[in-house]
Amino acid sequence: MQAPPVDLGVELGGTKIVVASSSDGADIDGRVQLRTEDPVETLKAVRAALDELAAERSVRGVGIASFGPIDLRRSSEQFGTIIKTPKPGWSGVDVVNGIVPEGVPARVDTDVAAALIAEHRWGAARGDTAAYFTVGTGIGAAVVGERGVVSGANHSEIGHIRVPRHPDDAFPGRCPYHRDCLEGMACGPAIHDRFGVPADALDDDQRKKAVDLVAWYLAQGIAAMACVVPVETVVIGGGVAKLPGVHAATAERLSEIAAGYPPVPFAEGGPSVVPPAFGDDAGVLGAIVLARQAGGVG
Repeated sequence: MQAPPVDLGVELGGTKIVVASSSDGADIDGRVQLRTEDPVETLKAVRAALDELAAERSVRGVGIASFGPIDLRRSSEQFGTIIKTPKPGWSGVDVVNGIVPEGVPARVDTDVAAALIAEHRWGAARGDTAAYFTVGTGIGAAVVGERGVVSGANHSEIGHIRVPRHPDDAFPGRCPYHRDCLEGMACGPAIHDRFGVPADALDDDQRKKAVDLVAWYLAQGIAAMACVVPVETVVIGGGVAKLPGVHAATAERLSEIAAGYPPVPFAEGGPSVVPPAFGDDAGVLGAIVLARQAGGVG
């Protein structure tokens, strides 16, 4: 009996890459993990991983969930190309044509949008108007509604919302563009700069202070976003979100910041703040959804 066609997803991160295969959507049946290094050699390794996972099966589509910023304007000559990035050697790299075999249908989106797509379809944000925040080396965010992920001239840059400072925080911020925007105050490197160690190496006192600061800034950013887009669910993932208590502390701060207005949904305690159902697999599962869409199965 002929094997069913396979969907292939690529989560292209700034540090690591996950390439995965699936024949039915949410169940991954093959996986290869790679390091993100020189773009020429890295993309060659991704192509080899795609070939390995496809084996003798026909490929229905390839989905790419990429770090950015990436040009997602289909009318652009640079569509699928990483724009200016601090990642050495990666500015101007065409990840779509560098990864996808000729003749294979493909779709590309940001890594955070892909994570939101997976959580919205199968996970913690099913059926809702929702946002996904990934808090790690930077802060990326995306919003989904009835018509899909919100996009336009650029992909969402909610991580660069300007936020009020925590009253006890003198940290100058570490965003290279805005210093003390949301990303500059609450990303993983900002925690490292404040405490001298990464988030997963904090002692108990440091962890308590870090959770308070991260929750403060995330709540400020979410409140600003939710006044424009009334999301019902906010999924927070990424390495910093693994700090114990971040989700509950963010929800508590969000309710305080709202101060009773807007009346809905803040009157009910604010948008639901939850961890991703798929954990670190959300991004690559979203890439598999993109592959299915490219192959015409939605």
